[in-house]
Amino acid sequence: MTLAGRLYRGETNFDLIGNRKRWYLASAVLLLICVLSFSFRGFNFGIEFAGGNSYLVPEKAGVTVAAVRDAVASQGVEVATAQEVGTGANRRVQIRTAVLTANQAERVRDVIAKKTGVPVSEVSVTTVSSSWGSDVTKKALTGLVVFLVAVCVYIGFRFEPKMAIAAIAALLHDVVVAAGIYSLVGFEVTPSTVVGLLTILGFSLYDTVVVFDKVAENSKGLLGGARMTFSEAANLAVNQTFMRSINTSLIALLPVAGLLFVGAGLLGVGTLKDLALVLFVGLASGAYSSLFLATPILADLKERDPAYAALRQRVLAKRSGAQTTPSRRPARAAGPAGERKAAKATAGTAVLDRDSGTDGDDDAAGAARVQATPARRPAQRARPRPSSSGARKKGGRPSGSKRKR
Repeated sequence: MTLAGRLYRGETNFDLIGNRKRWYLASAVLLLICVLSFSFRGFNFGIEFAGGNSYLVPEKAGVTVAAVRDAVASQGVEVATAQEVGTGANRRVQIRTAVLTANQAERVRDVIAKKTGVPVSEVSVTTVSSSWGSDVTKKALTGLVVFLVAVCVYIGFRFEPKMAIAAIAALLHDVVVAAGIYSLVGFEVTPSTVVGLLTILGFSLYDTVVVFDKVAENSKGLLGGARMTFSEAANLAVNQTFMRSINTSLIALLPVAGLLFVGAGLLGVGTLKDLALVLFVGLASGAYSSLFLATPILADLKERDPAYAALRQRVLAKRSGAQTTPSRRPARAAGPAGERKAAKATAGTAVLDRDSGTDGDDDAAGAARVQATPARRPAQRARPRPSSSGARKKGGRPSGSKRKR
């Protein structure tokens, strides 16, 4: 029998909700590291957000990332990023700098062409103003806020407000973790990063809604009885969806890992790493938060409700009573059973005495009557055989009878 089947039927149980303080501590440590990275390292915003100049140089013989970087740095210009982009005949070396004046941009282009031996006409320059990057940043933040509000409203109407609070907490956790990894690694924050971030938030929300749907199913009518607490129902839901969440997350992570480690790492396709990193981190964080963070937060919020707190007391009281009951059951069960047996025996003796016409005091006489009864009853029931004079003649009526005319 598979582990997924045992988890679904409750035969195997991971106490994820009961150990929620461990997950809270792990998440708190991870979030603290991310916040410290925000404060001390900051972000490496791409040209689309910070503005600047971008140079693309065809990769020919003698043209390397290091050579182009040195050519730009010789002019006293700080290089923000230097990487290879494209594949095959379209392979290019891309250098990004801060915003330069028109004269500085032309001078840097001439130096790159001279030191790499590439014609000036083949060195392309793109300038992006910081105001355009600011507009992109504002629109990205607006889209993120609208997305979170829409998620909160949907879950609040689909399930309940407390589930919406737990889902938003898990989504914010995923956002901070993904941003923190970007800050630690130093990858550029580009529009592709924003697209990937919204994508992984949708994946995390999808996984959380699946778990919450199972929680709602398990907790339906829970307050009307005393069979389990809300935390136990939520833990059962997490176990029932555990293997499904792990399988879907692994299937989603495999192609993203190929995109990140093979495409950006081995093949050197730098334009893929911005999108691949946020997807990889976000998918892993989303799977973790939906199982180990969103549902435990929901359980904590529900257990503070007076109705569910009273349910917990009833369940614990019922279980404590069930544990002490087996020691008293034999005594209580023996009493009524013995009384019923004694009553049946007394009733049987009274009937026997009534039939024999005695009061049942003499046990030996009663026993003799019991043994004699089966012998007398067949004699009483047997009919006497007719005499030969009264027997019917062969073929008809008894002799001596007259036929009435």
